Amino acid sequence: MKEIKAYIRKEQLDPVIYALAQVQGLSGVSVNTITGFGRSRGILRMVDFETHAKIEVVCADELKDTVVGTILDAAHTGKRGDGKVFVAEVAEAWRIESKEEISRAQTGEA
Repeated sequence: MKEIKAYIRKEQLDPVIYALAQVQGLSGVSVNTITGFGRSRGILRMVDFETHAKIEVVCADELKDTVVGTILDAAHTGKRGDGKVFVAEVAEAWRIESKEEISRAQTGEA
């Protein structure tokens, strides 16, 4: 399984969520509104906090490229500050309700 985190412009949230809803096999998406600072033209700026959307997805390995591509396409404006996408491996996942480990078969992985 893969965990995908995307930090995008808040005004691009609706197009990204709509596009992700079209991905077959994707079971869900989490979204948070976040603030932070970063580098602008090589200068660290800590004074002007920007508001962005953070999207989190956990999906089967074979959906990773589709999910990342969908986010990149839907969030792209071509302007500085469009955001970033990070992908990490998920070693384990558990369902709290039943205390069962979520297997690869339950996420659609072979």
